[in-house]
Amino acid sequence: MNIRTVKVPAPDGTALATDVCLPGGAGPCPAVIIRTPYGRDAHRAELRGWAAHGFAALAQDVRGRHGSPGEWHPYGGHEGPDGTAAIAWVRAQPWSNGEVVAVGASYAAYCALVTALADSGGVQRDAVRPDAVHRADGPDAVIAAVPALGLTETAREPGGPERLWARAGWWAAHGDRRDSEPDALHRALAGDPRLLDHLPVARLGERLAEALGRELPSWPRLWAERGRGKSAASGSAVRLPLLAVGGTRDPFADDTVALWQRWGGPARLLLGPWGHRLTADPAAPPRARVNLGALYVRWARAALAGRLEPTRSGIIALGDSGRWHSAHGAAITAEASAPGRPETGRWWPFGSPTGLRLLHGAAFTADPDRPVRSDGFAAPAGGAQPDRCLLLSPPLPRPLDLAGPALVRLDVTADTPSADWAVRLTALDPAGRADPLAFGIVRRTDPPGRATGVTVPLGTLGRRLPAGTRLRAEVAGHHFPAHVRNPHTGEDPVTATRLVPSRRTVNPRGSALHLPVVARRRYVEPAPEICR
Repeated sequence: MNIRTVKVPAPDGTALATDVCLPGGAGPCPAVIIRTPYGRDAHRAELRGWAAHGFAALAQDVRGRHGSPGEWHPYGGHEGPDGTAAIAWVRAQPWSNGEVVAVGASYAAYCALVTALADSGGVQRDAVRPDAVHRADGPDAVIAAVPALGLTETAREPGGPERLWARAGWWAAHGDRRDSEPDALHRALAGDPRLLDHLPVARLGERLAEALGRELPSWPRLWAERGRGKSAASGSAVRLPLLAVGGTRDPFADDTVALWQRWGGPARLLLGPWGHRLTADPAAPPRARVNLGALYVRWARAALAGRLEPTRSGIIALGDSGRWHSAHGAAITAEASAPGRPETGRWWPFGSPTGLRLLHGAAFTADPDRPVRSDGFAAPAGGAQPDRCLLLSPPLPRPLDLAGPALVRLDVTADTPSADWAVRLTALDPAGRADPLAFGIVRRTDPPGRATGVTVPLGTLGRRLPAGTRLRAEVAGHHFPAHVRNPHTGEDPVTATRLVPSRRTVNPRGSALHLPVVARRRYVEPAPEICR
């Protein structure tokens, strides 16, 4: 199938480069549109796949990227209007039947969503099919995969701490340039291995610019944004169908779940054993693999035909087992793990021989000059001055299926006015091999020395743990370089230049881990469940 490139005008006349692939046969057809900053050329096989199933398929370079002129402002104000103009152009073509599905992954999912949110109510009659009703400006349905919902959502965790490694890597690769250099951060680190250690973080853009030979003027704006949850909240007013696709190993999985939970129209969640690239472990058995392209086509047809039940439902993969567990609305919310609802999972008390046994570090020092590293899973056996609280469970007597939100409740003190509480949960197989299971981090500003209760959400899990697995929990004050180091002074970690240690205590008696253990197994097949 041939792909041709056309110039689609934005509202201000900017001609955005757009690849179009039309299906064979006569007659108007539905369309899918992908608006991306990562290069429309990478979507050519995807366009042909959609066209082979009867859809007109389009991929457009966003303003200022690759083949499209203009200025590139990540998460700027152009994406909604430019997307609306692209959909209007599609509907005006003789090959269009008026139906449009906005599709995207990561930043492209953001583009699809802001186009849908730009018009949350208006509808229009289709000139080709008078019986059909379409949205006046936006798409008729949205497929949002691993959505990166905005500046704040990508820059900061829900609990406040700043994501350093991921944002430095993305901005070095894609920010303030027309094309991309995926390995830009690694190139910069080759010249200065301690590049991310230098303070303040606010000036990292200048250091990257020096290392890479180009300016990154938008870096400070990344940290100026503070509002969170705007896109997810706005979705409550939208009535069109949504398919939210995420991975339990994706750093934005919480945002995928939040978007699905708050969406106003028919909403489906597909949470697989994937990272941000939606790729499975190469060693995973064939039964663990899902043909996402075929599933997208089937869902799009059902959504456009109005065959989806007007409900919110979702499924979560149990790791690489090939099993999928159904999860409806409240079944995968943190509130489902509230005290007094033991049927929603299982608690592992700290300091208990049947829960999590304390190995060391009930009192430890979080030193930002020697932070706990995020890029390794070795845990120290002890030492005169522990840098974390370390706990271990006995071997699991039987396999466990986990599907839903995990969290830790801590009874803690810190002797500084600001403290981050980072919890990393690791599964140790019977041979002692470490496999990351869950992570969470929150920032607190409590009076120094006062005992306080802290809840650390650990994200939505989907795993099957074999018998003999042990759970290792680490409670620390830093998770670097994945996250900016808290200076503990109460200053903004992005602008701070002075770091001080923080002495911490964890009271095992008032602390516990909660995991979403599946008591009643409800296995489903992905496609029928998502498309019903």
